[in-house]
Amino acid sequence: MALNRNEKAVVIDEISAEVAKAQSIVIAEYRGLEVGKITELRRKARESGVYLRVLKNTLARRAVVGTPFEKLSDNMVGPLIYGFSADPVSAAKVLNDFAKGNDKLVLKAGSLPNSVLDANGVKALATMPSREELLAKLLGTIQAPIAQFVRTLNEVPSKFVRGLAAVRDQKAEQAE
Repeated sequence: MALNRNEKAVVIDEISAEVAKAQSIVIAEYRGLEVGKITELRRKARESGVYLRVLKNTLARRAVVGTPFEKLSDNMVGPLIYGFSADPVSAAKVLNDFAKGNDKLVLKAGSLPNSVLDANGVKALATMPSREELLAKLLGTIQAPIAQFVRTLNEVPSKFVRGLAAVRDQKAEQAE
């Protein structure tokens, strides 16, 4: 179904808004993929906070003009599905994990601001921990010395109480 000029402008504006929020864009060729599988992919993407859309490549190229993702437009050829995410790793993870189980979805390229990744770069990006995982690890690392310090401070009164209990028990045995 052909879009008129106004409808195209609306699509370009919508995609431009997504590109402005995105930290990464991943594109994959979906040739031969069944509708049910694409629906499943969209559900997984929604759960991960990834905006997934099939677009005309000319509209996608116009949407990325003047953005840090402009270099990706050279790879926009063929029937492509676009994944936009605010987390640099999410889109790559979703599409890479889905491509592992569906050989008809082929990763083509991806982009982080001002850099373009090939298919192997997208796969490498997908293996990185997400922002939340990295923050959890950082918090655990920061918390470890504090927790150890608290345990050490708690040990002094604990030893004192155990010592008093031992003296009490010993005096109770002597009294019997």
